[in-house]
Amino acid sequence: MAEPLFQSFLLAGFECSSHRRADGRRLDLLSATGHDRWAASDYRHISELGLRTARDGLRWHLVERIPGHYDWSSFLPMLDAAEEAGVQVIWDLCHYGWPDDIDFWSPAFVDRFARFAAAAAGLVRDRSGRPAWYCPINEISFWAWAGGDQGRINPCAFGRGAEVKRQLVRAWIAAVDAIREVDPSARFTSAEPLIHVTSGSQDPQHIYQAEEYRLFQYEALDMVTGRREPELGGRPDCLNLLGLNFYPDNQWYFDGPPIPLGHHAYRPLGDMIADAARRFGVPVFLAETGAEGSARASWLHYVLEEVAHAVEAGVPVEGVCLYPVLDYPGWDNDRMCQVGLLSTADAEGRRDVHGRLLREMERQVPGLKQQRDAARRHFAHEGARS
Repeated sequence: MAEPLFQSFLLAGFECSSHRRADGRRLDLLSATGHDRWAASDYRHISELGLRTARDGLRWHLVERIPGHYDWSSFLPMLDAAEEAGVQVIWDLCHYGWPDDIDFWSPAFVDRFARFAAAAAGLVRDRSGRPAWYCPINEISFWAWAGGDQGRINPCAFGRGAEVKRQLVRAWIAAVDAIREVDPSARFTSAEPLIHVTSGSQDPQHIYQAEEYRLFQYEALDMVTGRREPELGGRPDCLNLLGLNFYPDNQWYFDGPPIPLGHHAYRPLGDMIADAARRFGVPVFLAETGAEGSARASWLHYVLEEVAHAVEAGVPVEGVCLYPVLDYPGWDNDRMCQVGLLSTADAEGRRDVHGRLLREMERQVPGLKQQRDAARRHFAHEGARS
């Protein structure tokens, strides 16, 4: 039986957005949460709590301030801290941000990103003794909408979402090829929104539009894997693990409001995971999930129950990432969003633990991990017989 892909079933996700807003302000969530300063204690803390795998990220705009010259001072302390704590990391290479001198719309964006990705992978290969995991580009689908259609984040365009999506797909594929040149064993995952959209109308045209919109969620990864527009260069081996992001507002009526959890139109998460896993034929994990305030523990309860249903149905679910694992200041107004297992840091880097969320983790995860491992043994046995 193949070993699990991750060192722990629950992962910790460190928010690492680094984009420019429409007003021109650059965000840097690794700095805003203090994770860049307190990486060593953060990694030790999550490991002590049983989260021995994490999502984290590089800040391309800091690494390559001068074209073709890489300053790793913003990344090396984090990489070394993770290694020292024994935490396995999936590294985001582009989490919405890029160096200011690059024209996003030009071929140079793709070429520069591929070279940066290869250089980063070479560094990780040399400093780490473990197989490397990368998410080349975070949330292509959301980025295309927010940055290409809504003008909310860079490149702050309107009506160009399809162009943004294809440019990011090109960059993903180029990065995979460049990384494999320096580390053939590297593996790649996604972090794409998992959504459900339905019609609140009986009008056939509205129902059709709602379903068409729902299926858009797969378009970016269909391109990455070559199922759609193969001229972009996508191939199945560009995606080794399907990473899906799911939050409380990820279901809504087409042209209407969100669908509340418990409503008859709310689709079970386990069924949504199963659909996506069948489409791409690779193992899956929830790359992001979480809720704010007092909803944190109850949301995790729901998510893990649904993951258990998916596992029972034969879906190879590798893990669930608490994202973000740290409280963080909101993108738009710096309001402190209390979403994390861990709080903001004090002057010494200490963070409080959200007790209810921790207790929910401790209550559900051991049994779910055993269930997953039993399913793995069953799948391996059936595969050996067939």
